[in-house]
Amino acid sequence: MLPTILAAAVMALIRSLAALRLQRWHLGAPAAMVLAGILVGIGVENSVIAVLNTEVAQHAAEIILAFLLFVDATEVRGGRLWGNSPRLVTRVLLIALPLSLGAAMLVGKLAFPDLSWAMTLVLACVVVPIDFAPSEQVVRDPRLSARVRSVLNVESGYNDGIVSPLFLFALLLAGGSSTIHTPMDALATAAAQAAKAVLAGLVIGSVVGWLLHQADRAGWTTDQSRRISVVLTPLIAYTTGVEIGGNGFVTSFVCGIAFRYVHRVLVARRIRGATGPRQAHGSSTVSRDFSLLEDVTALMTMTMWFVVGIATVVTFSVGVSWQAILFCLAALTVIRIVPVLVSLLGSSLARRDRLLLSLLGPRGTTTIVFGLIAFNGLPDGVPADTILLATVLCVLGSVLFHGMGSDLVIRRIEAGNRQAVTHPSGAHDLRG
Repeated sequence: MLPTILAAAVMALIRSLAALRLQRWHLGAPAAMVLAGILVGIGVENSVIAVLNTEVAQHAAEIILAFLLFVDATEVRGGRLWGNSPRLVTRVLLIALPLSLGAAMLVGKLAFPDLSWAMTLVLACVVVPIDFAPSEQVVRDPRLSARVRSVLNVESGYNDGIVSPLFLFALLLAGGSSTIHTPMDALATAAAQAAKAVLAGLVIGSVVGWLLHQADRAGWTTDQSRRISVVLTPLIAYTTGVEIGGNGFVTSFVCGIAFRYVHRVLVARRIRGATGPRQAHGSSTVSRDFSLLEDVTALMTMTMWFVVGIATVVTFSVGVSWQAILFCLAALTVIRIVPVLVSLLGSSLARRDRLLLSLLGPRGTTTIVFGLIAFNGLPDGVPADTILLATVLCVLGSVLFHGMGSDLVIRRIEAGNRQAVTHPSGAHDLRG
């Protein structure tokens, strides 16, 4: 175990020391950590499954997801709940996302006919949510319009929070709990958990945000203590949600929304009421308070990518079916592209931007964590192994296609756009 931890730490250090250089080669943290995991996995192949399929591994994955959900809820730019393009976000999250889940279930049933419909729903929840960890530069790429960047940022921040209750419902239905026997039992359990979680998240996020502001005004906090307070908030939210019988993931996500709103409102009031140095201090408070949380979460996600690299060795040594490969190819392409394009029909968005929104949908840490939770929560056998295989293939494919191919996609579409502008006969293709 210690050599494995050492290898992960050394690779993370090397990647951190050469971060800018690696980014120029389109090799971010995911690609580097997956490669390190594969190299280590060759030497520890026989013990990997035993380590992954443990209660400790499951709890670790759950806590990492809780942090990710909290960070996602606090990172949406523009200061608005639905970002700067609420109508487009509504289309993508409330139309394209359900369509993608349904399509993934249908394709999953065709690829794996022996799986129950509940299992195909688990599979869909694992492979559909997008996460820009494999392609972080995309949401800041100036070649993309501000509307596209805003929609992608909000979608990646919220889709895992929306899917997580459905994912846990599907796990209950698929046999993750021996006390659940019917769909109505699973639905009633999931609904009760979600209700408790929403209430707990709102209370915890609002109270902690208000307490942090009051303590800072009273002069009781330091820069470090504020940062630590923010890091502890998602952990408190998740564990509280679980302890009261709620959905800890929803608690963390809702807590992040409430905390962000209260924190920013109170800081904004302080800025309006301050002048000179005090105003400058207030305007930088938000970014400073969240810096440690972002760094801790980044380190956690690097660990998950390393685990994927190790799991890759196991899955490929056991064997990869052509059905699994086709399913994951479909998940990374048509299962996202078609629903997004359908949801944007009649919108004012240019066709070029619609195509970019549909193509730029990487899978990352959310897929990894959902996959590990499902693998641990389901009984041993073909369903659990299929989930792990799909998780590994989907994430690896996304690292190659989105992590290393996003720049090529953007350049190709940009070139086509310039050609259309140059030739008036293609001008009609620019209207959305």
